[in-house]
Formats: sequence, C-alpha cells, structure tokens
Amino acid sequence: MKKVWKGLAILLAAAVVVVGGYLAYVFITYYRLPDMIYGVNDEYYKDALPPELDGRRSLDIVTWNLGFGAYSADYSFFMDGGTESRAYSKEAVLKNIGHALDVLEAESPDFMLLQEIDTNSTRSYHVNEAELIRERFDRQVYFAQNYDSPYLFYPILRPHGASLSGLMTLSDEYISKRLRRSLPIESGFMKFLDLDRCYSKSYIEVEGTDRQLILYNLHLSAYTSDGTIATEQLKLLCADMLEEYRSGNYCVAGGDFNKDVLGNSGEVFGVNLDGLTWAQPIEADLVPEGLQLVRSLDADNPVPSCRNADGPYVPGESLVLTVDGFIVSDNVTVEDCRVIDEGFACSDHNPVKMTFTLNE
Repeated sequence: MKKVWKGLAILLAAAVVVVGGYLAYVFITYYRLPDMIYGVNDEYYKDALPPELDGRRSLDIVTWNLGFGAYSADYSFFMDGGTESRAYSKEAVLKNIGHALDVLEAESPDFMLLQEIDTNSTRSYHVNEAELIRERFDRQVYFAQNYDSPYLFYPILRPHGASLSGLMTLSDEYISKRLRRSLPIESGFMKFLDLDRCYSKSYIEVEGTDRQLILYNLHLSAYTSDGTIATEQLKLLCADMLEEYRSGNYCVAGGDFNKDVLGNSGEVFGVNLDGLTWAQPIEADLVPEGLQLVRSLDADNPVPSCRNADGPYVPGESLVLTVDGFIVSDNVTVEDCRVIDEGFACSDHNPVKMTFTLNE
C-alpha cells in the first residue's frame, strides 16, 4: 500500500512540475512589441511607382479578416463554442487563402486591408500566408505583427499551439511611411487569451498638396471579459485619426472592429446578440466630430460581414452580424460601401468594399 501511495505522490509531484514549468514558460516568453515601430521600405514591389497619389479620382478599398486560412463554411472554432483548434489541414489553409486571393484579384481594389494573416503558426500548419499574398499581388506591402503568442496547450488532445500573425496592407500607390501603434489590452490572465494588439498606419502622399492619405488597418480585441477594452482601443484609434485630420490629412481606417458596426445587426439580420461581448454596438459618442463611421449596409439586400463560429455556417440559422467596416475623416467622401457576399466560403468574415474620394 505504501508503494501505491508513493507512486501516486511521485505522479502528483511530476504533474505539479510539468504544469508549473508550462506556466513559467508562458509567463517568461510572453511579450508585447513596443509602441511606435516604423516599418521598413518594401522590397516586394517590382515596378516603379509615382511618388504621389492622384487624389482627384475615385478610389476602392477592401477590408477582410481572412481568419488565418482556417474558416471554410463548415468550420467551427473552440473559442467561439465550436470544436476545432486548428485548420483542418495544410491543404485546407492553402485552399481558403487561395479562394480569398481569387476574390481580391477579381475585385482589384486600389488598397487592401487584411487581418489575421499568419506567417508561422501551429494553427495554420506554419503556412506563410503573407508570402502567398505577396507572390500574388505585385504591390506595396506593409505587414505589421499583431501578436506572437507562446504555445497554448489547449485543447489538450489537439492544442492550438503558437501563433505568429499580423495585419497586412497592400497598396497600388507608393507608401512613403509605415507605422505600427500598440493598442491597450486587458491585464492579468486575460492577456494570454487576447494576446498583443495593434493598428498600422500607411502614409501615401497626395499629388499637388502637402497632405497625406493615411490608411489605418485594425483588428480590435474579441476574447475579453466584457468588451470594454475594445472600446478603449477604439478611443485611441479615433484620437489618432482626429489629430491627423486636424493636421490636414485624409484618414481612412478599416478592419475588424469586433463590435456591431451597424448598431442594430440583431434587428437587421433577425438574431439575438445578447451576451456576446464582441458584438456590442459602437456608441455614437465614440466617433468624435470630424470623423464618420461608415455603415456598410444595403437596405434592400443586407449582407452580414461576420458569422459566429460556434458551428458550421447554416444560412438563415447561424448567428451573423456586421463587425467589419470603415471610419473616415470628414474630408473623405464615401460614394459606396457594401459587404461582398462570399457566403463565408473561406473565412468567418465576408469582405467589405468601399469607394471614396478625397475632398479638394
């Protein structure tokens, strides 16, 4: 009997050492990138570009969260109440990213703002998605690292693993400056679930003026305790935009807000959003005077930009809403903004396309 108890004690001690060692690893390896990181010149664009943008023409921009290449329409994710912790396979990642790039190539916007682009992650089988995008589009590129997470040993049987992921901005115009800005995140244990967060700024000189068009690429927090951090992040973003606008620059911010951009998605799409911290509406006073929140809604044919990944996508049954869109400064005129209906075929998000002009 003593041998049994001794064996159990040894097993318990070993478990404590393993768990303690893992927790120590998570805490020791966790880090956040500092604020105000300037990007380097882009060596991928092969053709010479005019140094300034012709601001007299209409411009198209698309924002799209590609969901690290995992979310085919039948995919569900464990942190949303589903079953999967990784993409189905490397082949599935390549197929989903390829589908998205086909859509983007067909739309051919002047600018693309892409989120959840993995470069070396367990969940996407270490496919360098940023490289795939660079190879497809001969454009100016700015990749801003969002997070570099330690190995998450959960779920136990198929761990989510480590994730290296970021925001990718592509431009048909010359980007004169690139800047990564850190966003506030939750403290304590929740920081290990939401990881690092940032937005990027890409500066484009406007022909015949001393002004710049500044493209903001963003992906606000989702997995938080009550959604207030995403509100603080939005306040910081708007303060930055307002400062640039008051300096005379044109500002266009696009991405995944992880908030209800329409403000009434539940009513528009006939769903119940109660209890979803990432689906709270954007309060009117969060977007200050001088900036405009763009409603990407076709009243006659409303298309959601996001689905809840608690199960496979079922049209008319799955919880859907619009969390992706744009904020622009008052010197930018929006001509059109709509969600492109891809039926969530390759991501849990649909792309959103906006046409705009710069006021003289």
